[in-house]
Amino acid sequence: MTPVDVTPAVEILDRAKSVTILCHVQPDADTVGSGLALAQVLRRRGVPVVVAFAEPAELPVSMRSLPATDLLVPADKVPREVDVLVSVDCGSAGRLGVLRDRLDGAATTLVIDHHRSNTRFGKVNVIDENAESTAGVIARVLDAWGEPIDRDIAHCLYAGLVTDTGSFKWVRPGSHALAERLIATGIDAAAITRTLMDTHPFAWLPMLSRVLSSAQVLPDAAKGAGLVYAVVRREDTEAVRSEEVESVIDLIRTTAEAQVAAVFKESRTAPDYWTVSLRSHANPDGTPGVDVACVATALGGGGHRYAAGYSTAGHLDTLLEALKARLSD
Repeated sequence: MTPVDVTPAVEILDRAKSVTILCHVQPDADTVGSGLALAQVLRRRGVPVVVAFAEPAELPVSMRSLPATDLLVPADKVPREVDVLVSVDCGSAGRLGVLRDRLDGAATTLVIDHHRSNTRFGKVNVIDENAESTAGVIARVLDAWGEPIDRDIAHCLYAGLVTDTGSFKWVRPGSHALAERLIATGIDAAAITRTLMDTHPFAWLPMLSRVLSSAQVLPDAAKGAGLVYAVVRREDTEAVRSEEVESVIDLIRTTAEAQVAAVFKESRTAPDYWTVSLRSHANPDGTPGVDVACVATALGGGGHRYAAGYSTAGHLDTLLEALKARLSD
């Protein structure tokens, strides 16, 4: 496959006088790592730059060891007007949360992403749906720009690469070559992975016990492909970090009796407001499985064929029925 041309992104960034980089709500390491990697290059070039996300109020603990976190600013400190606004790893304007209003104050908007469901909400959109991560797209942008990837930038890019590939369980051609290149800068890949993906407080264990006990499997759902789901109530999350909550889907998805997995996560601050994570996988014979990106998009979200999500409000029973209905379309 021919890679998407990243030249439009380079041309915009090369002449930018000031830049705001926005990550999606409930940020993961791909959006934050991509944002901080790009921001470091802009700072190196003397361009005023800030990075932000709308919620939660603080950066998840697992990502606080990323270089250049000093470039992160609270949502209310994001400038109302800027020369260039860049969105990284964000499939729609809605995923910017309350910061979507900053789009209107930008002279130019640039979207850099790898989600097939991206709505192309920027003036310029560089979307490579064949890339395994937005970090991989950013690496290509930097190469085309002639900007070297030093150790700190490599750290941020590797964080996005290793998490979005599930420790390289889901890779594309070139993923391992990029990992080798980033590791060659001297980063401690094992430590980065352990910090981001394999370290949890003890409170994670009792939280899992409660949440996993809520799991249900519906073999006839999704036209017979099966649905397994679990519910994370707001009281379940009081003693854990957001990354512990996000990790639940990776356990639920291992259920052999269902091709589709869902986790309903209740907001800590807004009753009956939920974020829903969806996962699926290919059929045993290698044919494509359920496209959860289409399901999520129909419900107001987006994502990839086998990993997607959306936000919604209402009673859990109603939301479950809505999901089952979309899986039956």
